[in-house]
Amino acid sequence: MRKRLDGIARSYQALTERLGDPDVIADSNLLMKVMSDRAKSEDVVNAYDEYSKLSEELQGATELFQEAGDDQDMKEMARMEIKEIESKLDDLEQQIQVLLLPKDPNDDRNVMIEIRAGTGGSEANIFAGDLVDVYRKYMNNQGWKVSIIDESKGDDGGYKSITLDVRGDMVYSKMKWEAGVHRVQRVPATESQGRVHTSTATVAVMPECDEVDVKIDPKDIELSTMRSGGAGGQNVNKVETAVDLLHKPTGIRIKCTQERSQLKNKELAMKMLMSRLYDMENEKREMEERAKRGSQIGTGARSEKIRTYNWKDSRCSDHRLGQNFALADFLSGDIGKMIDAMIAKDQEEKLKALSEDT
Repeated sequence: MRKRLDGIARSYQALTERLGDPDVIADSNLLMKVMSDRAKSEDVVNAYDEYSKLSEELQGATELFQEAGDDQDMKEMARMEIKEIESKLDDLEQQIQVLLLPKDPNDDRNVMIEIRAGTGGSEANIFAGDLVDVYRKYMNNQGWKVSIIDESKGDDGGYKSITLDVRGDMVYSKMKWEAGVHRVQRVPATESQGRVHTSTATVAVMPECDEVDVKIDPKDIELSTMRSGGAGGQNVNKVETAVDLLHKPTGIRIKCTQERSQLKNKELAMKMLMSRLYDMENEKREMEERAKRGSQIGTGARSEKIRTYNWKDSRCSDHRLGQNFALADFLSGDIGKMIDAMIAKDQEEKLKALSEDT
């Protein structure tokens, strides 16, 4: 491990020196790339520096113990110092191992989040709306920028489906744990007999991508236009600004009516298609990786039931973790504890798989 850490430290130092290169400073894109590459290894380098310093202190304390001779007070002081340093080194070694784990290449990407009402009729639409409210609160606390790309509202409130564009720092690394089927058990507002109904909503979290990540053959696209209808001015209602896009190989169909021009709706539809195709490939890769290491935190499939929200017991149960959380915390947008627990469990599994491989 030390050999690998020495290599990372040398690379970090070289990138630090490049930040002072006039050619790099003059090229804003190159400067951003160098800064980004340097930032990726900064935590590892800082932890390794601290580990190296503590190792030197441990050596000094050990020498002090050996040289103390018959001085029991000096020996005891050195012994306590050795114990304290060894404890810190153990913690740092664990931290470094986590930092060296393979990173998900999508973790620093922005995302598109699609929330669809499942079984349960109007109540499912309302529940989908509840999920949107929760995520908006969480995203606002994270300082992320959120905008609606597409929406279809429910007749009694909520959404039949809604797609959000979320931009910020490390969005996918956190929101990817929300992908899957969410189930709610509660008495709907429309229920006169007080019976508990079960409804579902599906959350898809798609990392942002571009033409470099996904190649689409124009021959595979079938595109038609139509009038948007609804509010938006005469141009929207009289000119065919809406776009209906079909990807023939997969059967994915996307309708875009949000923008006021056909060109912008077409660009948006293509962006959504690329994200969905990339997500399909991503899901396949994740499932293969989890199968290899016998993952205990779920299959990674978008059809997997990940949580149940029980209103009667004020409980939110995460089935991947086997843990319950307070429903009130979830509804207030405090989902960080669940996400952190998922990240910790994933790291634990990766460390276990790494130790078994070695």
